Amino acid sequence: MSISKKIRFEVFKRDGFQCAYCGKTPPDVILEVDHIQPKSKDGKDDIENLLTACFNCNRGKRNISLDKIPNKLYENLEILKQKEEQLKEYRKFILKIRERINKDICTVEKKFQEYFPDKQFADHFKVSIKQFLSKLDLYDIIDAMEYSCLKFDESAIALKYFCGICWNNIKGENK
Repeated sequence: MSISKKIRFEVFKRDGFQCAYCGKTPPDVILEVDHIQPKSKDGKDDIENLLTACFNCNRGKRNISLDKIPNKLYENLEILKQKEEQLKEYRKFILKIRERINKDICTVEKKFQEYFPDKQFADHFKVSIKQFLSKLDLYDIIDAMEYSCLKFDESAIALKYFCGICWNNIKGENK
C-alpha cells in the first residue's frame, strides 16, 4: 500500500516542509516521506511513523530503523502534543460555556413558566434566548420576561413583547 497524497501532504505540513535529517527545504531538494520504522521491518503507514526527508537523506537511510528521532521531528511532536492539550482544554472550556448558557436558558424559561406553567419554549425560541444572552445580562432578560408576562395574559403575545424589549435593549433604545 502506498501513502496517499493527503497523508504525504499532512506529513510535509507537520514537519514544516523541511527534511528531518538535514533541514533542507524545497526548491533546493525534493521532499519524500520516510518511515521511522521501515516497512520491511513491519513499519506502518501511520502518520506517527512517517517523517519528511529529502531524496538524498532518504536514499542514504534505506531500511535502517531510527534509534533516535531527529530533533526537528521531536520538536514538532512536542508542539503537536501542546496543541492537542490546548485543544482538549479549549473544548472543556467551550463545554462549560454551553452548559452555563443552557442553564441560563432554563432560568429564563422557569420565569416564563411561573406565569404560564403549561408552556415550554420551542427549540427555535431557545436560539433567540441564546442570542439575547450573548448581548444582554441574564438578569435584564429575566426582568424583561417577568415584565412581559405580567403585562399580557396570552403566552404568545408575552413572548413577542419580551423579544421586543430585548431587541430594544440591544439597540440601546430602552436605556
